[in-house]
Amino acid sequence: MSDVLLVVVDAANVVGSVPDGWWRDRRGAAERLRDRLATEGVPGRDGPVEIVLVVEGAARGVESVPGVRVESAPGSGDDHMVELVAGAGERRVLVVTADRELRRRVAELGAEVAGPRAVRP
Repeated sequence: MSDVLLVVVDAANVVGSVPDGWWRDRRGAAERLRDRLATEGVPGRDGPVEIVLVVEGAARGVESVPGVRVESAPGSGDDHMVELVAGAGERRVLVVTADRELRRRVAELGAEVAGPRAVRP
């Protein structure tokens, strides 16, 4: 089992948790979140982490940067995140989202869950 924590971030849900005008530029909002994650990581998480930012819809095509791998969901972002968790095997996984149904689905697969405040002030 890898000691590196896999952190899967629901970009749409985290960006949408703060009414700061993100809906006018969804792609830009996802890029700002990506850049903050690349700079600040995941507060309160000691040790190495691998961050995967899952984007969908208008934010598809956001590029990865050092420290954050961006994956554009081919369909449902939730389904893609569940696939990432299912494919992690025995690895420790943290999924960051406020989506109740997604939280339930990934918890059933053994992932830890946290709300948007885990990565966003």
